Amino acid sequence: MSSDLSKIPTEGQADYESIFHTRGSAYDNAMHQFPNARDQEFQQVIDRARIRDNCAIIDVPAGGQYLKGHLPESCNYQPHEPCSTFTGSDIASQLLPLPFSNKSADIAISLAGVHHIEDKEPLFKDIFRVIKPQGQFILSDVTHDSPVAHFLDEYVGKHNSTGHNGIYLDENTASEIQQAGWSIQSKEQVNYHWKFDNKEDMAQFCNTLFDLRNTSIKQTINAIDDYLKIDTLPKDRIGMRWSLMTICALKL
Repeated sequence: MSSDLSKIPTEGQADYESIFHTRGSAYDNAMHQFPNARDQEFQQVIDRARIRDNCAIIDVPAGGQYLKGHLPESCNYQPHEPCSTFTGSDIASQLLPLPFSNKSADIAISLAGVHHIEDKEPLFKDIFRVIKPQGQFILSDVTHDSPVAHFLDEYVGKHNSTGHNGIYLDENTASEIQQAGWSIQSKEQVNYHWKFDNKEDMAQFCNTLFDLRNTSIKQTINAIDDYLKIDTLPKDRIGMRWSLMTICALKL
């Protein structure tokens, strides 16, 4: 395939960039205040990656490089993030083209970012360009018409600074990945928890992460229980149910 990156379309990239230029700092603050809340979310993509010593792993969009803390130290972690509102990120002026050489990385991970990108196929194609033969692409994001999608679009979108109208993974996503050159290896709906010491911490995390401006802790607790459900976990901890579609693809 062509390596002329100047021909990669940019449509659909502005949504992610404009959203997180506005509320990326709030998101980053929440992730630093509660750094282990989403451990299960990060671990489920790590579990599906064929990681070995000195493995080159790209993370896109990388946010505040939260994935890095879940990877073995021997990995060569290479983040790419277009928004300067996230601290610790390798900042670029735009999402595409990716700042990596052809066939230079072993694994690409994209976690919970592409539902802000309308046209995902250019990203899938450029990730294909930078991954070595037999390398992996792991995409994990919100599923269309899921409880998480309704929570984000209805509750979060009503109360936050930017609104929320996600372009979620659906029945066409696997085909779009295949059209970019990938071979689909697995496609799973992965259920897990965001974990907290109490419901108040859970709501505070969500209010900060999503930059909710005109809602209370109590309202957010009630919304989470209505849309997603809250479980009591061992050691009296609280589990907020969450779920992502995780697709693993291989470059043959």
